[in-house]
Amino acid sequence: MSAVKPLEAVARDRVGKGAARAVRRQGQVPAVIYGGNQPPQAIAIDLIRTRTLIYAGGFRTTVFEISAGGRKVRAIPRDFQLDPVTGVPMHVDFLRVVAGQSIEVEVPVHFTNEDAAPGIKQEGGTLNVVHHTVTVEVAPESIPDAITVDLTGKAIGDTIHVSDLPAPAGVTFVLGGDEVVATVVPPTVLGAEVEAEEAAVAEAARAESAAEAAEEAAEEAAKDEAAKED
Repeated sequence: MSAVKPLEAVARDRVGKGAARAVRRQGQVPAVIYGGNQPPQAIAIDLIRTRTLIYAGGFRTTVFEISAGGRKVRAIPRDFQLDPVTGVPMHVDFLRVVAGQSIEVEVPVHFTNEDAAPGIKQEGGTLNVVHHTVTVEVAPESIPDAITVDLTGKAIGDTIHVSDLPAPAGVTFVLGGDEVVATVVPPTVLGAEVEAEEAAVAEAARAESAAEAAEEAAEEAAKDEAAKED
């Protein structure tokens, strides 16, 4: 599991859009800590630190020890908003971590040993990933960094279901066991799609060229007709 990370914050007395804009002008990100049968606590966290944590990956599976207003509280990010144009963090929601509590989090799925999968290495197949993350129920202190799937021996046509995933101690998968996580597909499946797309583009280009040629011919004919009338 990921280690608990410290996070410095400033307690906020004011909330609302105006207060949030003022926080952002100061180079901070407005945030809220909620849950644990306690009132929500409004805080502000450093913009650069927040952006680094989000884009480093694993943000939503990391438990933070947040220091704000002379108090320390453990919490895990539940959601965050980014500016749709700049990608700058605009707001973060944290959920308090309570002892003995289980929470649902999305954990990334990593695939290893593709070189040891005959369907990929020898037969030229492709790993078609359906779920890049899976939702698990787990105690905050036991959140895994990732679920790792070994592709050794996988052939074309093999399917990896949720029931095939290795479950670390204390981790329960929320998705049903029959849910498909990934499949090894033959090269012709993706190749045919690419060929069809290329053929459609080529046909569209030919049609456009033919239309342009017809338009040019019509213009030339009109010019010739006008010259004859003169």
